[in-house]
Amino acid sequence: MASPLFEKGKIVGTFSVRVFGRYKNNVHKNPISRYFLECSRNQDSGRQFLHHGPEINTSPRNRTRTVQSFYNQSAIDIAAAKPSVRLTPATILYSGKSPDGSHILRSAQYLHKELPVRIAHRVAGFRSLPFIVGCNPTILAVHELYIRAFYMLNEYPQITDFESEKGYCELLQGLLDDHKDVVTQLAAGFRECRKHIKNEELVRNFLDRTLTSRLGLRMLAEHHLGLHSDNSNGNGNFVGVINVSLKLKDIIEKWSDFVRQTALHKYGKSPAIKLNGHINAVFPYIQAPLDYIIPEILKNSVRATIESHLDTCEDSLPPVTITIANNDVDFIIRISDRGCGIPHQLLPHIMEYHFTTAGSSTDHRLDGGLFGQMMNEPNDGPASGPMHGFGFGLPTSRAYAEYLGGSLTLETMQGIGTDIYLRLRHIDGKFESFRI
Repeated sequence: MASPLFEKGKIVGTFSVRVFGRYKNNVHKNPISRYFLECSRNQDSGRQFLHHGPEINTSPRNRTRTVQSFYNQSAIDIAAAKPSVRLTPATILYSGKSPDGSHILRSAQYLHKELPVRIAHRVAGFRSLPFIVGCNPTILAVHELYIRAFYMLNEYPQITDFESEKGYCELLQGLLDDHKDVVTQLAAGFRECRKHIKNEELVRNFLDRTLTSRLGLRMLAEHHLGLHSDNSNGNGNFVGVINVSLKLKDIIEKWSDFVRQTALHKYGKSPAIKLNGHINAVFPYIQAPLDYIIPEILKNSVRATIESHLDTCEDSLPPVTITIANNDVDFIIRISDRGCGIPHQLLPHIMEYHFTTAGSSTDHRLDGGLFGQMMNEPNDGPASGPMHGFGFGLPTSRAYAEYLGGSLTLETMQGIGTDIYLRLRHIDGKFESFRI
């Protein structure tokens, strides 16, 4: 995939990154070497971009020097030493709109200073990984994406007018597109090198920080893009990325329909999903994290229900019940299933990255034949991919919930079912909230 390079708001070239697949020649087999090759090519085009390494030399004699140069990048070190400036959602929500659009310039100028610092922190996180993990090609490819994003953002000219702000929006959108598969890449990379990981706590902390930082970065970038779009199109229901009158009922029903259709496609049947509680609750909130967490929880509940009732026809499957509770401080979503619960020996590991109950059933119908084939087929949509088995859904949802000032907990009764509680704080500014 290729993304534009920008100079004073104008596209001056392209910078290509191959994330998956085999490299075409020996030079490209080493992602670090490829990094410096790309740097030298951009120098030849007159762009002073990513020129912080030596000329490409892939001989064994110079390999150590290349690796050292890859890690020794002073601009990133300087930015990583700076603290990030995190804003509350209420600050973003009530910052107001100015008739002359100056609020958009202020937002872009804040991002221009803040995003390079946050990305530099993540690059430092990749550097802290054990060497055998950091050298995994898939993880190294993500590391490269962050380094590339840092220099593209850090070298963008100061934003002083709407023309430069427009170019900055194009840059942000390109980077969002380039990084859309980072979670999948990290999941694949850590699975590939899992046998080399001795310190599970180190990996959990790294993934928690990386995934929540990514969520914050995307929310900030998408918020600004939303402000930019609102300025030209107008959308009374949103202030940037914040839905000022979010209806939980609508979001839950949307993802309930999606998960049921996915289950019908993969299993041939699906339990009903019932909704009760404060179903008419309306309040301002950021919808994006809910669009990840809710379907992840629902997929687990629906799968558990189906797999524990394989001999039950669809009309007789016990329903999955969703309860909404809303108050002045926070809101809670409880998702209850009758999927026979979680065995005691598995419960302590259920929130660990790469832990999954997929494949733990002794029923041969889930290993092959119709059901096995259905479970492994990809599905097109916002949460496309296998229905289960990657081991990232619940721990990522937990990390997101905690980042948003809330929690994701579960109570299970083995032989009966499981209740999952998602608790999140309101962002209207009446009480203490999280910072993005």
